[in-house]
Amino acid sequence: MTTSTTRGSGPTPAVAADHIAAVRAFNRRYTRVIGVLRGGLLGTDFTLAEARILFELANFGPSAVVDLRADLDLDAGYLSRILTRFADRGLITRRRSAADARRQIVELTDLGRHAFAEVDELSQRDIGDLLGPHSPAARTRLIEAMHAIEGILDAAEPDPARVAIRAPRPGDHGWVIQRNAALYAAEFGWNSDYEALVAHIVAEFLNSHDPQRERAWIAEYEGAPVGCVYCVREDDTTARLRLLLVEPTARGLGVGTALVDECLRFATEAGYRTMVLWTNDVLTSARHIYERAGFHLTAANPHHSFGADLIGQTWTRALP
Repeated sequence: MTTSTTRGSGPTPAVAADHIAAVRAFNRRYTRVIGVLRGGLLGTDFTLAEARILFELANFGPSAVVDLRADLDLDAGYLSRILTRFADRGLITRRRSAADARRQIVELTDLGRHAFAEVDELSQRDIGDLLGPHSPAARTRLIEAMHAIEGILDAAEPDPARVAIRAPRPGDHGWVIQRNAALYAAEFGWNSDYEALVAHIVAEFLNSHDPQRERAWIAEYEGAPVGCVYCVREDDTTARLRLLLVEPTARGLGVGTALVDECLRFATEAGYRTMVLWTNDVLTSARHIYERAGFHLTAANPHHSFGADLIGQTWTRALP
């Protein structure tokens, strides 16, 4: 398998060339848009790195040089030259730490704080001009997209404890239809017949479900939906599990298991004696979840649906 190496880590799966090209194109365009390639930031004589150092010292107070270097991931020599220029201009003072004489502490002077205030005001105005031509709705979408980028690139180790199972909110059922259609098209090549089936199931649930005996759940991770499942009435003693879905970004967090467990718990409390579900042989990850939850394969039949040749499977589990 082809691998690539990332800074500070071992080999990782190769990244598609078009994905790399897209990120590089984004960087080229938006470093120009926000002006970071200009010699002086915002028309000042400060570079981007110098302005960022001023920001750190203005917002977080005196700092040890070694900490400043680590926080900003700057070369030691490069940072030293910047601080020397700042000191020569009277923007900072430097002193040894009272607790550890080996650590040098840098702090903005009044002149340094005034210089930062000017840069900060120019930055506020510049971003305001950038956002001004766009509607409030477009600005909101932009900020949400920025949060999405941060969430992906700055993601900490996934934490299953942060998965929440909740009732659907307005718009969530539409998300269920859209994500089912998009994911199964991308992963298995299924056509719009599957989207029509999901839309029919969801519409039927919304139009006529009995809240005491039928329920739906959304799995949420870090504020975004990442999975779903529905429990509907088959007959007086049998419940049917439908539309289990887990986003690829959330796989491995136990989302599918948590959703199935919630479905089983509700069906048991609602008085059903059996739960059934229908799936297809290609959905191996879902099948493993069902097996762990105690379901047993009771029927399998070949069929041609959603533009593909499949083997439909019925799985059954007795409830307590």
